[in-house]
Amino acid sequence: MELDDIRRRIAAAEKAAERAPGAVTLIAVSKVQPPDRVEAVLAAGHRVFGENYVQEAAGKWPRWRERFPGIELHMIGPLQTNKLKPALELFDAIHTLDRPSLAEKLARQVQARGACPQLFVQVNTGAEPQKAGVLPDEADAFIARCRALDLAITGLMCIPPEDLDPVPHFRALRDIAARNGLAGLSMGMSADFETAIAEGATHVRIGSAIFGARDYG
Repeated sequence: MELDDIRRRIAAAEKAAERAPGAVTLIAVSKVQPPDRVEAVLAAGHRVFGENYVQEAAGKWPRWRERFPGIELHMIGPLQTNKLKPALELFDAIHTLDRPSLAEKLARQVQARGACPQLFVQVNTGAEPQKAGVLPDEADAFIARCRALDLAITGLMCIPPEDLDPVPHFRALRDIAARNGLAGLSMGMSADFETAIAEGATHVRIGSAIFGARDYG
């Protein structure tokens, strides 16, 4: 199945980059995918999945968690502050921490819960006005602000501009992470994950290459 091919390609990319086997976490992006496709990937033993929408994830993952132990769910879409509480109940990782208001409300919720998911700061490496994310020249200050709120930051995430070479964006993210002492790099999708692995990605977010084209009908 396609999952096996992606696993082989990730392993080959790790080897080519002289990285340890298993250094890269594959996040299977299951948003808007038919249940049978997701269940086939679950049945094949994969347990790390990404979703874009809190409501969609809440409608399907609780029952899958009962059937398939060990699922790790990552929030990879924009997070509205009014969806923060259910998001914290659902997700083991949030890749889209992108603004001070979200950080402040997240910090209050985390303190109340006594538990915090893995947190990735989203950086808008292309400074694209239509995209969420902290601007690169504001990233250091935002990371420091999150830490001042006692939020433990795992790493950074980016989505490079479409139709441009992603390498400068991956390297920019890696540089920001390095100077802030962050190990996690969530970067690389179906079209460019091998390049991302060569540039240091620790998490790749792959949807269509595993599940096939999404049906938004």
